[in-house]
Amino acid sequence: MANIETQAPEFVEKVVAINRVSKTVKGGRIMKFAALVVVGDGNGTVGFGLGKSGEVPDAIRKGIEDAKKNLKKVALKGTTIPHEIVGEFGAGRVLMKPAAPGTGVIAGGPVRAVIEVAGIKDIRTKSLRSNNPCNVVRATINGLTSCTSIKEVAAKRGKSVKEILG
Repeated sequence: MANIETQAPEFVEKVVAINRVSKTVKGGRIMKFAALVVVGDGNGTVGFGLGKSGEVPDAIRKGIEDAKKNLKKVALKGTTIPHEIVGEFGAGRVLMKPAAPGTGVIAGGPVRAVIEVAGIKDIRTKSLRSNNPCNVVRATINGLTSCTSIKEVAAKRGKSVKEILG
């Protein structure tokens, strides 16, 4: 019998933010690091994780492990998203609009990292309100996962795709 090894899909990892935090104790300050990491397969799956440790590489490794534990699927329409949506989490709000092929990724900072690892090639975004990287990443992922494809809408209404398109 041949051994068939199932390989895990190859993930793209991006470090969004590294934050140095300190705790003051009797003997002075204790420095630690928190790393916010997003991972994705470049084909509609994306997740984020927060790793904390005394060393930066350990924090990044922990963040990657955490991100792989909470992966979510994103509805795609070709190289963009199916419709306009505003993702929200806490005070973070991210407006995302589909764009024509060739537009590219128009996004800044944490939003760009999430969009690129998800595999979206054409999109326009605007980060509103909070600029806290954790909240912006969560808002982006919430928005992307709440996008519904035309197949899902058709199934929910009990109609065919052609009936919905007109």
